[in-house]
Amino acid sequence: MEYDNTNSGAMFKNETDNDKAPAYKGKLNVDGTEMQIAAWIRTSKAGVKFMSLKVQPLNPNGSAKPVAKSAGFADLDDNLPF
Repeated sequence: MEYDNTNSGAMFKNETDNDKAPAYKGKLNVDGTEMQIAAWIRTSKAGVKFMSLKVQPLNPNGSAKPVAKSAGFADLDDNLPF
């Protein structure tokens, strides 16, 4: 039986000295689409640590695609009355 990695992924520690780079990076499969995932360790104003995440689709060559801010809204009807 072949392994099915649909809707799963893994993140690994990102060894870098760049403070703006993510602390963890990896790949994630969402409904059969390969994505890149990155996580930064942050601290809230209340002092609680949390992970801030970013997910981007991958190009066929394995690099992350830039995602347009309006992605996914191209099919909306422009003739809305409001």
